[in-house]
Amino acid sequence: MDPKPRPNHKLYIRMLRRMTPGQRLAKAFDLSEFTRRLFADGLRKRFPDLSEDDFQELLRTRLEKCHNRNY
Repeated sequence: MDPKPRPNHKLYIRMLRRMTPGQRLAKAFDLSEFTRRLFADGLRKRFPDLSEDDFQELLRTRLEKCHNRNY
């Protein structure tokens, strides 16, 4: 049995349906960038002593593990 949708979720879906396709695409890009920044911030907190070069390499390695290679 699926849980009942929360009121905020219903509002969010309504807002998405009112957007143009271009606006929805821009929102998808915004959310992707926001997620990437959150991931990087969390990783930086876990490894605060890494040099910037080492951190960027770790970030690339971790992001590659998240990439869906099925398409």
